[in-house]
Parts: sequence; C-alpha cells; structure tokens
Amino acid sequence: MSLTAAATLHGVDKTTISNSESARFGVSPDRVRVWAANFACPDPAYVDALAAMAGERGSHWWDEYRGALSAPVIDIAELEHHAVALRSSLILHLPGLLQEPDYMRAVFEEAVPALSPELLDRNIEFRRARQRILDAPAGPPCDFLVHESALRVAFGGRQVMARQLAYLLKGSERENVRVRVIPFAAGGIPNAGSSAVYAEGPVPALDTVQIDVPHGTIFCHAEADLVRYRHVLGRVEQRSLDPGASQDFIRAVLREM
Repeated sequence: MSLTAAATLHGVDKTTISNSESARFGVSPDRVRVWAANFACPDPAYVDALAAMAGERGSHWWDEYRGALSAPVIDIAELEHHAVALRSSLILHLPGLLQEPDYMRAVFEEAVPALSPELLDRNIEFRRARQRILDAPAGPPCDFLVHESALRVAFGGRQVMARQLAYLLKGSERENVRVRVIPFAAGGIPNAGSSAVYAEGPVPALDTVQIDVPHGTIFCHAEADLVRYRHVLGRVEQRSLDPGASQDFIRAVLREM
C-alpha cells in the first residue's frame, strides 16, 4: 500500500506514517490495534504481541549505548530481550552469550576496520551486559549448536582458548542452556559458511533470524527465510551430539590445550 493510501485509510498525514515506519516516533498500543483493524489483520495473537511490545515505554539498559555502538548491534540486545527462545548455529566463533572477556577481545581485535581501544572496550562491555539475559528470571531457553571448528580456532592463543572452553562448559550447566557440538566426523552441514541466530518471538510472525556478515549484522523476518532457517537448524541439530556427549567432547578438546 502506498504512503498516501495508508495515510488516507488511517485518517492521518503521510508524515505520521513515515515517522512510525522509520521508528522516529513511538507507536502506542492503541494505535497498533486501530491500525491493525484498519488493515484487517486476521491474527489477534500477533496484534496482542505487537501491542504488548509497543506498551514497553521507558528506557532499557541498551539505550545508554545508542550513539556509541551501531544500531544493528544494539538491536541484537533488544531482539534477545523479546525472544521467548534462542537457537543458533556457530561455525568459527563460540556463542557471544557464552564468551569470556579475553576471548571477546581477541574476536573484536579481528574486526575490519580495526576498532579503537575505546570502542573495543565498549563492545566488550556491551556483550557482557547482554549475557545477563541467561540469568534473568524470565530468560529464554537457549540452544547453541557449536561446530568443532569453533572449539579449536584459538582466538587469543591457547591459554585464552583454554579459559574460554572452561567458561563454555560452566555456561552449559545452566538449566536454560543447551550446548550441542557438531564434530568434524558428522560431515557436511547446511549453511556451513556462516553462523545464524534464530530468535523465536511471542508469536511465530515475530520470529527473526540474525546473521553476522563482513559488513555488519542483518536481520531476516520474511516467512520464506524463517522456514529455510528452521529447516537448516533442524538438520544441523540432527548432526550434533546430545548435550551430555557435547560436554564430554569439549572436555576432551580442553585437555588437548
């Protein structure tokens, strides 16, 4: 629908529509419901979930980083905050939510272009703050599918990697965390060239996939993309070890350090 048609339908000016769509202005729960009714949205659960999100007025912890870090980086924290479950497949990096600070630093030091010392510290601080979601009372259950490559690529050197693997093991003991290893012996897996995080929303229509690419972070929410990544993650999980065997596997790799 064109901007003019949408404005006419809702009885507002085009600037209001534009500002709402670009997130320059907030949208109230009442406006969400009125506009959804005008658009004849047939999914009441979807509308309720959107209205609930719109009702979360006020600042959040990640707002203090606006202007200091890129918007997509901050969006990751907000995505995790709203997620009811997180699933991810990781090829060469260990999960950001289960990284220890020295490992984080080694990963961020590989950024291109290079981060300034101040920005590097800020990114580490932000990632550590994101990790609090694992211990939040209503924190989402998290499934991390970690390829053996990520266990063996020694960012920061052997000592840093040894501490990181121990940290990963400790994190895997949380009730809401499952770490499953995909060993080299499992052979090929789909989407082997990149990592992906699948965040389940309060309703399926609010599911989102987050992908890190060389030029930044992208988010996918089209239904075709969601179906594809659900299938990818399902196949990757089939090739992975169960959580107990995965912990044993990580311990074996750690002993080699």
